[in-house]
Amino acid sequence: MSQRGKFITLEGGEGSGKTTVTQLLAAYLEKRSLPFLVTREPGGIHIAEQIREIILNPAHTMMDGRTEALLYAAARRQHLVEKVEPALLEGTTVLCDRFVDSSLAYQGHARGIGINEVWNINQFAIHSLLPDITFYLDIDPEEGLARIAASHEREVNRLDLEGLPFHNLVREGYQQIAALFPERIVVIDASKKIEEVANDMIRRLEEGILKDF
Repeated sequence: MSQRGKFITLEGGEGSGKTTVTQLLAAYLEKRSLPFLVTREPGGIHIAEQIREIILNPAHTMMDGRTEALLYAAARRQHLVEKVEPALLEGTTVLCDRFVDSSLAYQGHARGIGINEVWNINQFAIHSLLPDITFYLDIDPEEGLARIAASHEREVNRLDLEGLPFHNLVREGYQQIAALFPERIVVIDASKKIEEVANDMIRRLEEGILKDF
């Protein structure tokens, strides 16, 4: 039986560079000849992508915070059982753009539902499965939103339309979560050049969960 794959997640506010860095990490794993899978939340599979469209649709500005949290948890559950867990069992390393910490920061803290309350919802969804390592790409929200505004490749979603105070709360939430799970969450300065950010993460992987691979 093959060794269980590693579960690596990337977190951060809007414009932190997660998607680009994920691609650089994928290139690194390919160079190492390690089997890997790149996916995202919400999404990654058909059902979860359908839920993603509902959550991020800019027209759905009236969505209640608890409804939002429950939809994220539902998409997360289906994504796990259909895609992530089977890959891990086959020995594949999974790179996932967002996971449970996003819900804790966005809905738990920024929406004011409560980190513990959203954690409890997601315990039912993830059934105790947590990443082997989580990289939190920390960036000043004003800079992150400016990156999005300057980009012509990224479609603006409902969360991008939130004001700066909301995104400041998201960052505050992530910082609290990083303090709660220091053994799992690695804080990365995402204001650096993207190659430097990726190199910082690769170094942590080689010193940690990929040391013996």
